[in-house]
Amino acid sequence: MSKKSSLRWYDHILLKTLVPVVSGLAKMLMATWREVRVEGKEEAEAAIEKAGGRAVLAGWHQRILHFGAHLRGKPLIAMVSQSRDGEYASALLRSFGFDVVRGSSTRGGSKALRELTHRVIQGAWAGMVVDGPMGPPRVAKLGAVVIAKNTEAPLVGVVWGADRCWVLNSWDRFIIPKPFARVAVKYTQPIFVPLSSDGSVLETYRAQLESALKEATLWCDELFGVKWPWRKETRKS
Repeated sequence: MSKKSSLRWYDHILLKTLVPVVSGLAKMLMATWREVRVEGKEEAEAAIEKAGGRAVLAGWHQRILHFGAHLRGKPLIAMVSQSRDGEYASALLRSFGFDVVRGSSTRGGSKALRELTHRVIQGAWAGMVVDGPMGPPRVAKLGAVVIAKNTEAPLVGVVWGADRCWVLNSWDRFIIPKPFARVAVKYTQPIFVPLSSDGSVLETYRAQLESALKEATLWCDELFGVKWPWRKETRKS
């Protein structure tokens, strides 16, 4: 029995009409941003080259937008949820030249992890939003660590910050740099997860990745003297 599609009748029209417009506007906006500093990139690229071109890149959902510009031209494959929203995200990512595999921690994840692992072994870069698709914010899930282990690829956290942004009212307060924003990018030190790792050892590497991403986020924000909100605040009674 075939699975019922999560798409509504008009989604097929919007995917063909709205997505190209949004993609074009996003590219125009990105063209105005200026990267003023990139930290740790040389060490990350050296580790990736030593691993035969394989890599697992990890970042926060809140801060994925600038990667459409920063990582364009790289052999990046992103894991995108099988939800209705994921259909739009997949179409946008492909418009930027990236490939996708479909799955998440809540649906289709095991199959997607296997496919992504296979592609990384062949020399691709896995792009993992480690607190997606719906949080909790800034809590890294285990998937990126498992792929890094099974592919013997370096696991590298990548975070960016900007001096001025719009902040959306989403679960992680998604940020969009404003026109002509200054942007900084921080790569964390590569993590190599041994093939023999399991259980508590994998958890140690997961916690190491999460800590490194938080430190990189703080570095980016302190560079511009800003501190962007990253979760919805609950009202106190």
